[in-house]
Amino acid sequence: MQLNCDLGESYGSWTMGMDAAVMPHIHQANIACGFHGGDPLTIRKTLALAAEHGVAVGAHPAYPDLVGFGRRSMDLSSEEIIATLLYQIAALDGMAASEGLQLTYVKPHGALYNDMMAKTEVRAAVMAALASYHRPLKLMLLATPQAQSHRDEAAAAGLSGLLFEAFADRCYDDKGALLSRRQAGAVLNQEQTLAQVTQLSRKGSVTTVSGQELHLQADTLCVHGDNLEAVNIIAALRQIVEVA
Repeated sequence: MQLNCDLGESYGSWTMGMDAAVMPHIHQANIACGFHGGDPLTIRKTLALAAEHGVAVGAHPAYPDLVGFGRRSMDLSSEEIIATLLYQIAALDGMAASEGLQLTYVKPHGALYNDMMAKTEVRAAVMAALASYHRPLKLMLLATPQAQSHRDEAAAAGLSGLLFEAFADRCYDDKGALLSRRQAGAVLNQEQTLAQVTQLSRKGSVTTVSGQELHLQADTLCVHGDNLEAVNIIAALRQIVEVA
């Protein structure tokens, strides 16, 4: 599995995450496009960091919700979702090319990601946006037991491919969705995170909140680098996936 992390989300004098410390330990950087975080200077610096460390880059577009950090759902039409995504992807794609990088995938952010997984019409609009882009881009989405159905949807939309991701530090419910942060135990501690990634790497499964073993086909693993402890965990996770 690859390790991916949401980066480039600082804005002006407000700092989010420890991008410089995280970048050496990951394979894929999901870079904010300005709609939930990421001013132009931050985006450019983050792309340069990715180039320096040989990290693949993807666009991390969101609903136009800078005040809410893209965490609030918005009732956009399919046409609005498509246009909003194309606008953000094209901007990041152009900036990446200026740093000698090529955008290879797209991972929606926050509420847009959650809506994409929960609502067929939102997922269809996201796939239509990527399929209409002027060159192939893969879509990153949550690895669930419905993976084959999502592959079929992507093929019907003319999408070039999917990247299925699992989450290192999140507990799963029995249906393969992430347990709501409102519920106790939704976010795993360090020991639980290391154990879950070890299980994913060796067995391709996670243990759900009720104790069931759930098999997931994950291409990539989402990690978070918001503080020094989290960065140290990412370094340990890199060793686990490389050994596997």
